[in-house]
Amino acid sequence: MVGQISLLLFLCTCSLGRADWVQNVSTELFRSPGDILLGGLFPINELTSNLSQREEPDDIECNRLNSYGLALSLVMKFSVDYINADQSILPGVRLGFETYDTCGQPAGVMKPTLRLLSEGSTEEVAARCNYTDYATRVVAVIGPYTSEMVSIISKLLGFFLIPQISFSATSDKFSDKKLYPSFMRTVPTDGLQVKAIVELLKEFKWNWVAVVASEDEYGRQGQRQLSELATAEKICVAYEGIIPIYRDPVRTIRNILHRINSTSVGVVVLFALPEPAVKFFIEVIHRNMSMVWIGPTSWALLSDISTLPNIHTVGTILAFADENRPLPQFTDYFQALFSKIQQERPQQPPLAPSSSIPTMGNPCPTCWHLSPDNMSLVEETRRNRHAFSIYAAVRSIAQALHNMLGCNTTSCPLNSSYKIYPWQLLEETKKVSLNISGTPFEFDEKGNPSMGYELLVWTWKEHQMNFTPIGNFFKNLSINKALIQWHTKPNQVPMSNCSADCKTGEVHRIKGFHSCCFDCLPCHEGTFQNNTGDSQCTNCPKGQWSTPRSNHCVDPTYTYLAWDSHESLGLVLAGVVVLICEVVVTVLFLRHWDSPVVKATGGPLCALSLLCLMGCCASLVLFLGPPGDVMCRLQLPLNAIFPTVILSAILATSLQIVYVTEFPGRATSHLQTLRGPGSCLVVLACCGVQAGLCGWFVQVAPSLTTFRSELRVEFVERFLRCPVTPVHSFALMLGFNVLLALISFMCTFTAVKPAGQYNMARDITLSTLAYCVVWVIFVPIYTGLDDREKSIAHVTVTLISHMGLVAAYFFPKCHLLMKTPELNTADHFGAYLEGKITAQEEQAQ
Repeated sequence: MVGQISLLLFLCTCSLGRADWVQNVSTELFRSPGDILLGGLFPINELTSNLSQREEPDDIECNRLNSYGLALSLVMKFSVDYINADQSILPGVRLGFETYDTCGQPAGVMKPTLRLLSEGSTEEVAARCNYTDYATRVVAVIGPYTSEMVSIISKLLGFFLIPQISFSATSDKFSDKKLYPSFMRTVPTDGLQVKAIVELLKEFKWNWVAVVASEDEYGRQGQRQLSELATAEKICVAYEGIIPIYRDPVRTIRNILHRINSTSVGVVVLFALPEPAVKFFIEVIHRNMSMVWIGPTSWALLSDISTLPNIHTVGTILAFADENRPLPQFTDYFQALFSKIQQERPQQPPLAPSSSIPTMGNPCPTCWHLSPDNMSLVEETRRNRHAFSIYAAVRSIAQALHNMLGCNTTSCPLNSSYKIYPWQLLEETKKVSLNISGTPFEFDEKGNPSMGYELLVWTWKEHQMNFTPIGNFFKNLSINKALIQWHTKPNQVPMSNCSADCKTGEVHRIKGFHSCCFDCLPCHEGTFQNNTGDSQCTNCPKGQWSTPRSNHCVDPTYTYLAWDSHESLGLVLAGVVVLICEVVVTVLFLRHWDSPVVKATGGPLCALSLLCLMGCCASLVLFLGPPGDVMCRLQLPLNAIFPTVILSAILATSLQIVYVTEFPGRATSHLQTLRGPGSCLVVLACCGVQAGLCGWFVQVAPSLTTFRSELRVEFVERFLRCPVTPVHSFALMLGFNVLLALISFMCTFTAVKPAGQYNMARDITLSTLAYCVVWVIFVPIYTGLDDREKSIAHVTVTLISHMGLVAAYFFPKCHLLMKTPELNTADHFGAYLEGKITAQEEQAQ
């Protein structure tokens, strides 16, 4: 709000008295008397002599007018006149100025500088031991134009601590206050411009560029800074070229363009002064090259380039220009000035040939020919932008004087009695903070302004060229990409990359010397792409893993046989079928509990076997659902001990058959002992051995918690089952059951069937054979499966083996009970109940 009020007051003040000061402007272009003088250094003319042939200090001829430098010097005149017209800045104090020609050469800048350093109104520079009370001819110096000129005189001015404000020198070295204590500027530094260019490259993801510079301090420093910052931001400079300025550059430029084409870059940054930049683009047009060109402030608005024939064919030109604000009454002032010069021209005596040569006192004798027709001299876009920088420099000095003299809006109390020394004014200038045309302005501790850049794109419409603002940069880049008309079809952002970006989960393998040229290699399992642009995959931390082509690692997840999975549903259904069969057999046997067939099958041991079969079938649910420590402690031991009871009971029956068939004479007297205590002893002994094996397994096997904590994570997802560790203990438990089945099979395989009686040996032989075959086949299959398949196979084989025992051992007896109950007699099972065999059998034996 305060800024808006200040701007309003400023504009109101400007409008007051417009007819007075504009119409009464002086036609003296290069000096104006005043209570306080400012000095100006501008390249008003160009060098016309050969400096290499100079024999005397004054052998310098600058006889060709530089319209650009002349326009800048006239802007200083406008600035001083404008401030004098505004009585609120320095009321009662008249500001004067003297501007001199530098010829744009180091040899031409020293003479006017020494004149500005002369004491008072004299033309002598006094030699003193103490310069504290030394009052120079001017209290401040505006200029010179280039960094090269500034570097020559700035240390000299710094010795006297004379405020020096440049409107165009951008070199970062002048920010060093130890070497250049009195230097300030109203344009941003090259360093900030380099940051802006790098941000622009990053914005469009261009990382393969060429940087061409002119062979001067401005170009070389810009090229060096850009290369360093670009490298830090992972932007590769494919080629660096230098355009000579002290010899014919055409041949070198052609070689530079050839090298640019060979590198296949799509973006070129040209850090060059106007003259070499013009020659460069002439050759670009001649070679019909089309790409993106990025320009700094030195040629961003240069009409000598924008008016070149066929310049629109070179591609897209993006350029940074100093921030600009229109100056009030700027056009009116120069209309009035040029009109007054035209009116006074007849009163001037004709120029003699010798009088047309520029001198220090009159660097432009021909300026009496100026007229309103020459308004383009100051209205040209590039000059208009520099006008703001020059005005800001003069206005800053005026504000410092305002503060130093204790001025208010009506008077300056110290204007007549206070003697101003440059070193005092310097301190006030550093503290200046004001609003210029609505723009806040101040200097930082390095003498740099609080200003940035405008980003422009050169656009052509019906062969009419315009500088279109598309963004700005101060601390951050702001850009409206929709305003850019690219040279590519269909208006797409051009690419400028040595290699295409790698996909997610891929890292770079550098090819050659440039980090931007690379192959993309995928990260393998257990590694990941940590950052974009990594050249190596990073190993996952302990306890985490990754899939191929990952850009992060994850904690492992565990799956299990969920109750609602297809496999689990299938196993449950199969288990229910087996369990139903076992229940049916049990019910049938209980209904015929006192029948010979049930007694011959084992009686109580038969009932125990059926119960264990059902228990084993039910225990298979421990393989389903999320596993836990208790579940895993019970899973395999129950799966082993239940079949042991069944197989040991069958073994007891097998031993009875062997005894009856091999020792028929003793069978009658001892069979009851074998069927009673003997069978129980066999079952208990076998179950005791299996219980010992199961106890050992439980003792040595790790808990599920321990197993997971010690598990080496090399997976993202894994099926979690109860640990089968140690494997040999698990093998002993299963192997013991197979051994029982094998012994039973061997006992009954060759046994002779009692004539006219039930063939019990057949049932045992088939059931134990089926059991052994199933589990022997299971072993090689099991070893080749993954964890999930192993759990499914284990449950499946257990159900098959159980079904084999039920079908081969119990179903024949059920058939007898249901279909041939007349055979369910003591005689038909006499061999197994009482050890009786017929005489025919005895003879056969």
